[in-house]
Amino acid sequence: MPFAEGAYINRPPIFGGVSYAFWKIRMIIFMESFNMGIWDVVVNGPFVPMQVVKEETVKKPWSDWSESERKKAQYDSLAKNIITSALNMDEFFRVSQCNSAKEMWEVLEVTHEGTNDVKQARKHSLI
Repeated sequence: MPFAEGAYINRPPIFGGVSYAFWKIRMIIFMESFNMGIWDVVVNGPFVPMQVVKEETVKKPWSDWSESERKKAQYDSLAKNIITSALNMDEFFRVSQCNSAKEMWEVLEVTHEGTNDVKQARKHSLI
């Protein structure tokens, strides 16, 4: 067969524990293609509407959220769904206890790329 079958544009690429760098780039593109807000929560954490009460900033009650705040807050759930849908069982259980998409992404990065110190050490050893 001269050509391999292409990927589905409506399903995330599956990660089975190998070729993390390839999967990571494809996942970033996949999430951005749905909505930039989805990728934003992976990078910056979930959106939590806040309000000032007696000069103190506190989380706003869900019943007081505006429609746009609800939509922005939903991005974290969408991102978690995309990430977990893209993982095999072993990788899924690695992130299943995480509370946010950002936390899931960071667990996968540290597991498969190492910490920043580890990455820096690898670069120095190559040089």
